[in-house]
Amino acid sequence: MRKILVVNSKGGCGKTTIATNLAVALAARGEDVALADADRQKSSLSWVKRRPKKMTSIEGLDWTKESSIGDKSKGLDAVVIDGPGGLRSELAKTLIAEASDILVPVLASAFDWNATLKFLDGISEIKRVRKGKAEIHVIANRINRRSTQVGELEQTLSKKGYPVLCRITDRVAYAKHAAAGSGIFDYSDAQSHEIRGQWHPLLQAVDT
Repeated sequence: MRKILVVNSKGGCGKTTIATNLAVALAARGEDVALADADRQKSSLSWVKRRPKKMTSIEGLDWTKESSIGDKSKGLDAVVIDGPGGLRSELAKTLIAEASDILVPVLASAFDWNATLKFLDGISEIKRVRKGKAEIHVIANRINRRSTQVGELEQTLSKKGYPVLCRITDRVAYAKHAAAGSGIFDYSDAQSHEIRGQWHPLLQAVDT
């Protein structure tokens, strides 16, 4: 079973958007998926409660306490974890220590990528990551297609040894899906198809 952790110490990076849509993508492929919420705000759990019953089933797990990590995860193909902020808590360290993949969303802003670089350096020192048992994947998230900072973001992170895996653009569709308990992989319309293409590198990465 894969445990895919979405985490960053910098707030507002779109962590929950990545987690919910990734869970939908895996479920749409026929996988048995749970979405575990380890963030005190419990936004992912609220999203699961809004999810229409007619859509592919995604189980919501409350992992906001360290003692609850691993609850009800047996028999699943994957657990997508909406992680807590920061690395200081034992909860965050435990989740990172068990993850098979660590997804780190970052915005194309100097304030965001400087904070994220410190976070990435901290993750890299954790034993499981250092030994290559967990892969770090950096996602340029909420990208404005007209922004000139995206290239600078990618160059800065790449020089530090953290290449950007994919770019996810800022689209109104994500907010609409969040409110409805759905995701872009729930639909096959032209707009969703266009957006889904941006996720292919990420889906390939978590499959390996």
